[in-house]
Amino acid sequence: MRVRLLIPLVAVVLVTNAAHGQNGFGPRPPAFESVEVSSERALTFRLFAPKAEAVRLVSGDLPRTDFSGLEMKKRDDGVWEATTAAVPAGAYRYHFYVDGLAVMDPRNPATSESNMNASSLVLVPGSASFDTRDVPHGAISQVTYHSQVLSRQRRLHVYTPPGYERGTETYPVLYLLHGAFDCDASWSSIGRAGAILDNLIADGGAKPMVVVMPMGHTGPFEFGPGGNFEKQMKEFVDEFQRDIRPLAEARYRLRDGREHRAIAGLSMGGAQTLEIALANLADYGDVGVFSSGVFGIDRGDGAEKWIQKHSRVLEEAEVKKDVRVWFATGREDFLIGTSRKTVEVFKEKGFNVTYVETAGGHTWLNWRDYLHQFAPRLFQREGTAPAEGSAPKPAAP
Repeated sequence: MRVRLLIPLVAVVLVTNAAHGQNGFGPRPPAFESVEVSSERALTFRLFAPKAEAVRLVSGDLPRTDFSGLEMKKRDDGVWEATTAAVPAGAYRYHFYVDGLAVMDPRNPATSESNMNASSLVLVPGSASFDTRDVPHGAISQVTYHSQVLSRQRRLHVYTPPGYERGTETYPVLYLLHGAFDCDASWSSIGRAGAILDNLIADGGAKPMVVVMPMGHTGPFEFGPGGNFEKQMKEFVDEFQRDIRPLAEARYRLRDGREHRAIAGLSMGGAQTLEIALANLADYGDVGVFSSGVFGIDRGDGAEKWIQKHSRVLEEAEVKKDVRVWFATGREDFLIGTSRKTVEVFKEKGFNVTYVETAGGHTWLNWRDYLHQFAPRLFQREGTAPAEGSAPKPAAP
């Protein structure tokens, strides 16, 4: 009898709480859309915070919105609101500063992890390359593994192409590395890698492939003077060779041979890409470096030191002739000097190098486009590779 009486009582409490506030806490918010995308691609952000004194929208991805944020205005109903200028199609991370406290958008379930942080995520449609289209879709898996090198559990993400789980076919593999302020989930969330590959494969623009996206940080990350970048670089390169690549080759149906294996990365991941590829140059047919190069190569005697460190492999003509290296950097990117000098050295040493400079800076607006241009070049040998300039172009913003 007590159980029968308890159920209606709980229902009454829940209904009463809902009448007084959202989830029973504070005043009940009005109906509103937390992020609204206009037909002109302007974004309106809203947050219900009736007792707040000041609220700002903060995003490192939105054009013309710096890290100090965009001031939001409070409406009479307790909803704070701010509208941006029109933005290109893309994915954008953001959060709110409420009286100095950083909070994610409580009404938006879409999120993107980064290095020791997370943000809310909004997708602005209008791109033929990374919109979710009505095409066959692959799958992105989150894989946990034990790292022998680091002696702890680690995580990576893997894209498998449409039909992978139903077949027995083997596939080529692209190892895709993230940047310093991102993590293994970034390429598949803000980077839209799954949608980019789905669309390219459906259009016949790229071969079906497995894409392995590992965690490039081996611990808390500190960049700049006194940081631990060099230490983590060595640890990750070691882990990649001893843990990540063996795991991928044991768990997934991957083709063997350098012509079926590629590696690429952006910013920090681009520097890691070069370290991994040069240590095992006979293993990779294609190498992609986005907004990056050899860090420090354009300062002082940086080039000479790097050439001396890698002198053996840089002189191996037979190994070099079968690898293609593709660089792309924005002209407003703070690493443009690093990219240009690295390209210069690679060309001097006889590598097959393609270098593309685009508009824009060190942003995901470029990196998504670079993946879209790089992927069609992969796993194509002499006579079948796309002609220069024939790679798919991103949709106009």
